Parts: sequence; C-alpha cells; structure tokens
Amino acid sequence: MAVAAALGTFSALQASRTRLVAFCCASRGPGWRLPRSSAGSQLGLAIQARSWAPAAGEAALRRGYSTGVKTEDELRVRYLEEENRGIVVLGINRAYAKNSFSKNLIKMFSKAVDALKSDKKVRTIIVRSEVPGIFSAGADLKERVKMNSSEVGRFVSKSRAVINEIANLPVPTIAAIDGLALGGGLELALACDIRVAASSAKMGLVETKLAVIPGAGGTQRLPRAIGMSLAKELIFSARVLDGQEAKAVGLISHVLEQNQEGDAAYKKALDLAREFLPQGPVALRVAKLAINQGMEVDLVTGLAIEEACYAQIISTEDRLEGLLAFKEKRSPHYKGE
Repeated sequence: MAVAAALGTFSALQASRTRLVAFCCASRGPGWRLPRSSAGSQLGLAIQARSWAPAAGEAALRRGYSTGVKTEDELRVRYLEEENRGIVVLGINRAYAKNSFSKNLIKMFSKAVDALKSDKKVRTIIVRSEVPGIFSAGADLKERVKMNSSEVGRFVSKSRAVINEIANLPVPTIAAIDGLALGGGLELALACDIRVAASSAKMGLVETKLAVIPGAGGTQRLPRAIGMSLAKELIFSARVLDGQEAKAVGLISHVLEQNQEGDAAYKKALDLAREFLPQGPVALRVAKLAINQGMEVDLVTGLAIEEACYAQIISTEDRLEGLLAFKEKRSPHYKGE
C-alpha cells in the first residue's frame, strides 16, 4: 500500500512538472521538446509545447483595463507603457472589504491570469493593492459565513487553484506589500517569486485562530520560504510579523520605510521589474522553470533539469543577439525568440 501511494504521489508530481514545463517553455514555438537525452530518464520531460498565440480573451482584457479603469472593478489590470513597457500591474481594489477574497475577486484573478500567461509581451507582473494600508485581509468571512460546507470546499479549492496558477506564471512575479497581508493575502504573496514590503506592513497566516488551516498553499509555500520549523511556529501561533521581522526570517526580500503616498513597496517592486526588463525574456522564463522545478527534486535531478533547460536556450535568436551585441559593444534588442 505504501509503495502504491508513493508511486501515485510521484506520478502526480511528474504530471504537474510536465504541465509547468509545457506552459513555461511555450515561447519556443510549436513542436519544441525537452530532449530525454539531456534531462535523463528521471525527468520524462519530452513534451509537445504550445504556441505563443494570445489567449482569446487577452485583447478584450487589455481594452477593458489599460485605460479608463472603473473604480468599482475589484481587480485593476494595467499594462504599463514607455520605459515600463512589458510590466503589468494587478491592483486589488476592494476597499470596503479590506481586499478580502470574494468569489468575484477570485473569478477576476482567474480571468486575468488566463490572459497574461499566454501573452508573450508580458515580461514581469507586479501584484499590489490599490487600497492604502491593506494588501489583502484574506478570505471574505462575511461571504464565507453564508456558505454551506460543500460551498466552502469548492471555494477554497478554486482559490488554491487560482493562486497556484499565479505561482506557475512563466514570467517573474513580485508582490508589493504596503499594508496588511493576512491569511489568503499572504498566500497570494507567497505564490509570487519575490516579495517586498513596507516596514509598517503586517503579515501572517492566522487561520488557526478560526480553527482552520491555510488552504491556498500556505502550509506548503511558507515552509519552503522560511524553513519548516519556523513555519510551523508561525502557523501554530497565528503570529503576525511586521516588515522588519518578515525580512529577518526571510519571508520577504526587501523592506522599506513607508512613504507619504503609502506605496514604498510598490515603488521598490517597480524598480526591480525595471531591472528585469533588459534581460533576455526567454532566458528569464526558462531560468524560473529550472529554479522552480529544481527545488522540488534532489540535486542530481535538478542539475539534469538545468541541463535540459539550457539546451533549449542555445538555439534561440536572443542568445545570438546577445553575443552580437556584446561584440558590437551595444545594448541587445531581444525579441523573446
């Protein structure tokens, strides 16, 4: 029984890994495969990648949010322009409910992610709040109390799936925490590649206060971020950390003194995103894939994943452009190909 269970878990992990590889490496075009010879038999990563055609709803999403955003929209999607072209900002905007996760907000996140994950022009995504002093207070408990048990289960499963899709976005993601990030709000931030916060921000997985557990990835991502023992301590105690404390334990990468506008973390996130923009877009996507997948396996398998990913970079036009730009002593002009 134990062997069968272990094999089932391993198969599920392999299937999940294959889906993410297919998704993140789709920029290489139809027919691209990760060679078995490069990755080794442990990987089983020979796949048919999807093309980078924009999702059907992407154009409509861009029209709906890039200009003339309506204040009642709970999620604002902004495609930045000029020197920030390639940066997309997801702004949570439920001031009356402290940016808590409702069915509608989760639905909006799902639609936004579906559009963004297949948009080749997107280089970096920043998740922030449009509400001063609040990132997200977690689940909308006023809505939750009206749900029966089966509805709660479905909502939590949907929330977990959407946050997992955010974690699996192929481009770098940054959470800008300028205020309160509790429960699902912190789980959303944990799904991002990088987290930055104001020193005045408050962060914690506080679900045990309500006799439940983190249900949108918190029990899995927090230990991976700060270590198992400390993660257990924080979850068991429902402790809330400020920005300085979060930085000290490795929960966030940068901590800033809050400014008068209340957007210090967002401005830092924007600075980081600008640092990413000049780099080779395919390289960033494949680097993220190699890191994410490598962290889930032993070192030998991780090195095989790195080898397989590096093999796909060699034939890209961007790599040749990088070498040519170096030779000609100029800035490279990458196309993501």
